[in-house]
Amino acid sequence: MPGQEEQPNDPPPAGSSTLISEEEPTTKKHAILNDMPLEWTRLNDGSNIRPVRYPSDVMEYSNDPEETYLEIVGTAGLKITNMGNDLYRTCSPNLTHLIFRSHLIAKMEGIRSFKDLQMLELYDNQVEDLYELGDDESEEQNAGQTMKTLDMSYNVIRDMEPVRFCPNLVDLYLANNKIKVISGLQHLTSLRKVDLGANRIRKMDHEQFANLINLEELWLGKNKIEIIEGVSNLKKLRRLDVQSNRLTSVDNLAGLEDTLEELYLAHNGIDNEGAMKASGLMLEFKELTTLDLSKNRLTSCKPFAHMITLNELWVSSNAIEAYEDVEPISVLGTREGACLTEVYMEHNPIYNDFEYRKKLKEIIPSLLQIDANIIGGTGYGSVMPKSPEEIMEQMKRLQEKAVQRAKEEQEGGGEGNE
Repeated sequence: MPGQEEQPNDPPPAGSSTLISEEEPTTKKHAILNDMPLEWTRLNDGSNIRPVRYPSDVMEYSNDPEETYLEIVGTAGLKITNMGNDLYRTCSPNLTHLIFRSHLIAKMEGIRSFKDLQMLELYDNQVEDLYELGDDESEEQNAGQTMKTLDMSYNVIRDMEPVRFCPNLVDLYLANNKIKVISGLQHLTSLRKVDLGANRIRKMDHEQFANLINLEELWLGKNKIEIIEGVSNLKKLRRLDVQSNRLTSVDNLAGLEDTLEELYLAHNGIDNEGAMKASGLMLEFKELTTLDLSKNRLTSCKPFAHMITLNELWVSSNAIEAYEDVEPISVLGTREGACLTEVYMEHNPIYNDFEYRKKLKEIIPSLLQIDANIIGGTGYGSVMPKSPEEIMEQMKRLQEKAVQRAKEEQEGGGEGNE
């Protein structure tokens, strides 16, 4: 009844199946647990003030001017939240390598006072921008002036334009950010490797790549690119990765015929027609050894019949149904000097054939590996380069030699002591 005080010890109503012992309390006692260290899981919910921790709070390190290397990895223990504008005061001002990996840093700061910084890695943080690298109005040397390696992968950067203040940059890693437009690269002629994978890029801008005459590796996987373009001036490019994008054809590779060694195009929508464009895979590549077109829409190996330099061909998870569709590349395994040794065709319709490996070996005699299996001369099953007995015998011989050598050294040492 409202307004009536509760009687905690009143007997249960008639007919109730609940039995309460006279010695048992009516309210349950709960164990009291100590607070768990979950502060990092609540940083963005507004319930807690963000803890502030500088590098010197997380690890002790020397400020000896002779020191040139500082690395603090935050995969365990306390994490840095602020680099601090006076970072150079707490460590050697002559640092050449600065690595703060896997922390909670939201702002790049405090690096402008390092006059010879060659490598900066803030991989796996929460950095939002690159403005600390430099600006046009500064009278002092920009922080990026001496930098050769910049790794800002796994952050939340949206604008990469400030990388233009790193004129001597050789390796640039900006994978897993929120970049939509490629920018700031046009004058970085020393670049050899650029990784922009797992962003939101839709266009390969010719202007950005035009002057990258020394670029050897370009990684653009996991973006939203619909057409390959802008790479014709990359005369030293050896590796190109455009997998997991929105390609339906392979175009505009002219200019790469003499240098391209590895081409990764898996997880797209490329069909036979798209793979046979005159400016794409139909070009005569002189150095191409690895081609990956897994998880596309191919029904035949015809687009690869002329690629006599291939060592590895990846066409898993396509729609190749018959061995007649594999026959076009038989020449790659039967010609004099054949070098095609590895083929990946699992998860195609022909993969379900009981004699799948045997028949592939007959079509391409040069094969040494089919899918993940090293094959024998007939193509049946998987074999090891050596039998278990041979391996055990070899290990036994090595062990005997080691024992004999130890005895000789011991005897030699004993004679010397006499």
